[in-house]
Amino acid sequence: MPAEQTTAAAGDTPGNGSRADSTAAREALNQVDHRPGSAKPDPIVVADNVTRQFGGLTAVDVEHVEIQRGVITALIGPNGAGKTTFFNVLTGFDKPQSGTWSFNGRPLSGVPAYQVARMGMVRTFQLTKVLAKLHVVENMRLGATGQSGERFLSALLQRWGGQERQITDKADKLLERFLLDKKRNDFAGSLSGGQRKLLEMARALMADPELVMLDEPMAGVNPALKQSLLGHVKSLRDEGRTVLFVEHDMDMVRDISDWVIVMAQGTIVAEGPPDSVMANKSVIDAYLGSHHDQDLSEDVEEEIIAAAEAEIAGTTKTEERK
Repeated sequence: MPAEQTTAAAGDTPGNGSRADSTAAREALNQVDHRPGSAKPDPIVVADNVTRQFGGLTAVDVEHVEIQRGVITALIGPNGAGKTTFFNVLTGFDKPQSGTWSFNGRPLSGVPAYQVARMGMVRTFQLTKVLAKLHVVENMRLGATGQSGERFLSALLQRWGGQERQITDKADKLLERFLLDKKRNDFAGSLSGGQRKLLEMARALMADPELVMLDEPMAGVNPALKQSLLGHVKSLRDEGRTVLFVEHDMDMVRDISDWVIVMAQGTIVAEGPPDSVMANKSVIDAYLGSHHDQDLSEDVEEEIIAAAEAEIAGTTKTEERK
């Protein structure tokens, strides 16, 4: 996949904001209300009235949400809740029907994905996007920004040699940090699923981003590599970066998250610290169903079935009128 679709270009500094004090940022969350759409002391991303529909299905319907700077925020919810679609909208990979959103106060509506990345807001993907037939170090080089060899005249005059050595040195340091230095000259396609996740995260850091967005970083990862990935995500926060990630692994969410946002049926239904959110009735209902704690006697079961049939019948009539 082209570099601009995965990590590309944010310059040598993290976006246009400043690195956050992670300790102060986490302490500031203690004053935030535990409710959907709560205001944050120092939001890096703000979204209002964002809707994305596919035909008659509303995949995202977010009235208001803010992402605190300098902390790790988890975006959780059952399958089909709209988490990845919301990610795609925020990063310019998809266009919503309505809504506004900003990064560091700069509006992003209509901004293409590669420009969003150049502003310092980069992402990884649920299904990793490594270039299988390039070596690992070559994949890393693609994440670097402002490469003079990308411009016709500089490339023609071969004025990029010194910069490429600097980029390669940075790539090697990151590969060592992510324990991929021994795979440096291997084809990326030969890496395991977990190693590809590590490579994609390392490549994202070639752009020195301010906000790193991870889409299910633990999906398909060997348990032996999970602790390594967890440590790397925490290190991003410790460096002053902001992390927003989608994940179904609740143990990971409890372990590393400072704040949790819950989506269900496209909307934000809960926010708060991990322990508070896990005990929230709206969250339990979203994952297990609103009747999970009821004794389904025959009468109750018939009521639930009748309500479901009435809803289906109403939907069918609406479609027929259209």
